[in-house]
Order: sequence, then C-alpha cells, then structure tokens
Amino acid sequence: MFGKNKGKVFVGLSGGVDSAVSAALLQSQGYDVTGVFIRIALPGYPCSAGADRIDAMRVATHLQIPFLEIDLSESYAKEVFASSLSGFKKGRTPNPDTLCNREIKFGAFFNFAMEQGADFVATGHYAQTKDGLLYAGKDPSKDQSYFLWMVKKEILEKTIFPVGNLEKTEVRALAEKFKLPNARRKDSQGLCFLGEVSIEDMLHKELSPVPGDVLSETGEVIGRHEGTPLYTLGQRHGFTLSSQTPDTKAHFVIEKDIEFNTITVSTERFPHGVTKTDVTLIETNWIGELQARSDLAAQYRYHQTLIPVEIVGETHVVLGQPHYMPLGQSLVLYTKEGRCLGGGIVDKSDLTA
Repeated sequence: MFGKNKGKVFVGLSGGVDSAVSAALLQSQGYDVTGVFIRIALPGYPCSAGADRIDAMRVATHLQIPFLEIDLSESYAKEVFASSLSGFKKGRTPNPDTLCNREIKFGAFFNFAMEQGADFVATGHYAQTKDGLLYAGKDPSKDQSYFLWMVKKEILEKTIFPVGNLEKTEVRALAEKFKLPNARRKDSQGLCFLGEVSIEDMLHKELSPVPGDVLSETGEVIGRHEGTPLYTLGQRHGFTLSSQTPDTKAHFVIEKDIEFNTITVSTERFPHGVTKTDVTLIETNWIGELQARSDLAAQYRYHQTLIPVEIVGETHVVLGQPHYMPLGQSLVLYTKEGRCLGGGIVDKSDLTA
C-alpha cells in the first residue's frame, strides 16, 4: 500500500485518536509501522485496558499493521505509582505523568521496541523533536512537552511525535480522512494509565489523610483541613476557617507540617518585599546544551503562564517572580522559540528580595 523505506517504527497505540492518527501518518510517510498496546492495570483502580486494547486492535487491523501487546503493570506500580505515593507521604508534590513518560513510555516500552528491532518509537504526544532536541507542540492548548522533560536526548533522537506539528482540530480531521474506527472517540482525562482518577481521589484512597488544624502565622488554631498531603503551598481553598464569613479575605497556604499534620495560612500571599524565588533542583535532565540566556522562561505546573528565569548553575535557577514552589514538582525551562531545555525536581525553594 505504501513504500516502506524510512525505517521500522513501533507506535504506542493507546486506543485514542492521537496515537491512531500518528500510526496512520507514519504509514503514509513510508515507515514500517507496528502498533503496540501498553497494558497497565492496578488492583483497586478502574481498568480501561480491555476497551482500550480493543480500540487499538481495531486501528491496527484497519491500517493492516502488525499488533503487539506488552504488560507493564508491574513496572508502573513500582516506578511510577509507589514512587509518587512515597513523595506525597513526605509532603512533596511529585508529577506521576512525567515519571510515567521516563519509566514507561520512554523507558520500558522504548527498550522493548529497540530489542524487537525498531529503529524508532512514536507516540501521540503533542510535542516536537529535531536532532534530539525537544520543542513545544504547535497547538498551545494541547502541548505536552512539559511532561516530557525527563526523557533523555539519546531517546528523543529515536522518537517521533507525528501530531506535534498539528492542531487538535487537524488531528480529528485526519482521523476522519483515514477512516479510523476510533475517529470520534473522546479524549481521556485523569492520571496516566489510570483513567478517570484525579490526584486527590488517589491520595484519599491510598493515604487516608487525617484532618488537622489550620494555623495562623502566629500559631493560633483558626480552622480545619482535610489532611496535610492534600495541600500545596499557595493554595487558597480546601480548608475551613472557624470564623469564615462571606467577607473573609482569601487565605493562602504558606507552610505545611507533615509531622504535626498542620497547615499555616496567611492573607498575604507573599511576605512584603519579596520579588524572586531561589530554586535548588535535583534529578535534572538538560536536553542538549544548557543555554544561560536572558530570555528563558519556566513553569512548574502544566499550562502555567511562563515565568522569567535565570540559570545560575546545573542545579540552581532563580525565578524572576515570587512563587511558592511545591517541593517534588517538576520545574521545566523553555526558550522563547519554544525549545524545552529540560528541567529538574524542586528540592528547595526560598523567596528572596
């Protein structure tokens, strides 16, 4: 049907539209495409693997490409799920989706593909690569480069993101053009591989958080919260103040104590005179040359407005604005051209003048 001369590529078929279109595009471009379904199921969580597998198989059958399956439940449970829970228990805010990309999609799956003779792997992520460097996807509302900062350059050199240079509407239109059987399937929500499960639901289930006291800056008990691990610094909701009225000013979480199960709040979001945030990073992964430019920006939440940032060293950056940085969260850096430089895990954060 198509000339196959560009190499052998294993496409992670999730059952969704983005990966299906990715496989169809690669096939039309002359690649030798194999579809691979990654099965992950955790006890006690809704498992959509059965339905997803059927959709993935239907896509492979429609495209007339080989179909393989790999069960990575054990790796996910240990390297992503348990690791994330360990961080939350310590009062940190890890990002399971970034871990999933490093350990599963561009870890165990990538290794499996290479062992099976693949030249490349491909997924339906909205991101772009060039010469092993990572760039934001064309569609800003769908860009997923933030979740890919942990992927090593040598792996990105063998990775293709076929829909990264497309808008979501274009992907939907291509799904119809290729007559894909899942063309009208809705996008999935929730945690990577766990389906319709939020972080808060997971923490309630796994950690059984215990309610505790909300403290003022002077240490006075002024309310109750639902459990310290559920809160991040800077948060302004999810707790109750004893004397709360419709006119009560917003209170922000400025400190949390896992040992004594308390959170401290203030009506002042930041101390007076603070203008910057000094950040120490661990587990850094810089994709290509680390460019200490004056126009760099960063984000520590998905789709967050980019924050001016200065690189001081391999593990030290300074944000040009005051921010309460959740320890354990991913801080990801970008150039103004949209290149993702990589990033690190926030290990220490201090507000400075």
